Amino acid sequence: MKRFLICWVLAALVVPAASFADGPNGQDRENAARACRALRASMGDALFRLSYGTVQSNRRNAFGRCVSQWARAEHQNRISARSACSTEQADPNFAINHDGKSFAEYYGTGPQHRNAFGKCVSSKAKAASDEARQNTMNAAKRCKAERSELGIAEFRKRYGRGASDRNAFGKCVSQLAKAQTA
Repeated sequence: MKRFLICWVLAALVVPAASFADGPNGQDRENAARACRALRASMGDALFRLSYGTVQSNRRNAFGRCVSQWARAEHQNRISARSACSTEQADPNFAINHDGKSFAEYYGTGPQHRNAFGKCVSSKAKAASDEARQNTMNAAKRCKAERSELGIAEFRKRYGRGASDRNAFGKCVSQLAKAQTA
């Protein structure tokens, strides 16, 4: 009976812990996968693989790398959005800058203006994600043009660790996209 009780208590502790593991992190990964699918569709497979893998990497490997990078970005976007929405919600002059509407009236839904904070966070996080995705697509196009202009060996020297660096294209995209965001 004592063993059964110990097993039951341990199981009761493990189940909630497992359910928390898929919480916000799972949401960030889902949003990242959605962003990566959109990028792959708009860039095309070849440019996508160059941006998130190497010339030799397969499609699946590049997609996984993309999701890993974007999951961190999605997490940061959500944290920044929560902070911005908290600031807006606490702002006593919010109504003055938003057509006389309160925070709940501006962001909330339905006659009771429900889930205003959640709608605020999701709209701000989505806007940040959309901007980052557009910056990445623009950076990939610029890197492709620069690589054509310089030649592959010179391009790898400029953005990689040397002429044999196969991920110079991804590093170029990353640098240019971050510069556009800043």
